[in-house]
Amino acid sequence: MNFEQINLHLEAYKEHDQIIDAAEYLIRSFNLEHENFGGFGLREEVFPNSLVLTAEGELGGLQKVMIPKNLFDFDLNLVLNLVAHEMLHVRQKAPGHVIEEKSEREFLAYYEMLFHTVFPQIPEVSNFHKKDFGNKALEYYKRMGEGSDLQKKYAVQKTEVQNLINSLS
Repeated sequence: MNFEQINLHLEAYKEHDQIIDAAEYLIRSFNLEHENFGGFGLREEVFPNSLVLTAEGELGGLQKVMIPKNLFDFDLNLVLNLVAHEMLHVRQKAPGHVIEEKSEREFLAYYEMLFHTVFPQIPEVSNFHKKDFGNKALEYYKRMGEGSDLQKKYAVQKTEVQNLINSLS
């Protein structure tokens, strides 16, 4: 199925106020499902011009991804990257694969939004969003603790993020 057809399907869901159905269609269409995914739920829109999605649930337990009702009012590439970010958290919190440290989970999720190593089928976003995601990745890298084992573990990825941001400036 091509991108245009997917957009048409999403518009039909949106017209009928079936936002959760649209989100489920999206994760099926882009092969983002995971056995630790406990479904979608609707959250309040924080601001009409911004998107906040969260993966909620205990570490090692099913994760519910909370999405705003206005999710599909935004650019589909951006929406896909944000949903993929949360679906990576679903995997990171799965039994047997739990990443305990939030800074590590977030760094890896923002890294994924830039380089699509786990979900290569997800399209790229604008350079503006790449810079934003890159800066957020670097912020979570800093939160790992100066010179920490986690920072050492992800030093190569940090350099990749910095190089990408520099290439976009």
